[in-house]
Amino acid sequence: MTPSNLEILAYEKTPLGDLCLRRRELLSRPGTVITEITLDHQLLMSSYNTVSERALAGEALALHAGHDLSVLVCGLGLGYTAARALESDRTRRVEVIEIFPAVVGFLREGLIPLSGELLADTRFGVRQGDAYATLLAPADEHWDVVLIDVDHAPDDHLGAGNEAFYTEPGLVRAKRHLAPGGILAVWSYAESSPFVDALRAAFAVVEVVPVRYVNDLVEEEHTDWLFLARD
Repeated sequence: MTPSNLEILAYEKTPLGDLCLRRRELLSRPGTVITEITLDHQLLMSSYNTVSERALAGEALALHAGHDLSVLVCGLGLGYTAARALESDRTRRVEVIEIFPAVVGFLREGLIPLSGELLADTRFGVRQGDAYATLLAPADEHWDVVLIDVDHAPDDHLGAGNEAFYTEPGLVRAKRHLAPGGILAVWSYAESSPFVDALRAAFAVVEVVPVRYVNDLVEEEHTDWLFLARD
């Protein structure tokens, strides 16, 4: 039986497991309704804490001195990274690659909180695809900023086959998708020294940015990590 505070908006079978979009009222915060995406009953994304997802775009854009920027977002989630990129008046275009067709459908059907905002922005586009396969393939387009929020961490992958991206050869191939002066930024829930070493072998400048915030639902400080690289 579904709890009275929980509404299942969509449920899809995928090759990586059961994907669920749900909306629920927080029992500890009456009147506060949040949207969540889960995969095989594990939380992927929540609209309650979006600090680090937004910081991924904000930190990367702050590193780029240019204007008229093209931004590739790998992983749509609930759209907060893309929305933050679109907040900048220096952003000309944001293109999202999302592996799950169902998540693209959630957006287009207006099921996620930012659907209306994103779809109304003429600078925004989204397509279904494998972001890692795209970045490892020869570049047919070059981006000023590439933002990646797909895997949980460099050594905790959403699906098999993503490992090649996190190596020095994989990063060298991904770098070919960057325009001159371009920024590569990767989100993670954990720090990763091996990934930092691979980044430093492939790029001239690497920054590791901790994003700390208090999860007031459990009264704990949490830290996510951003890896930013450029030449």
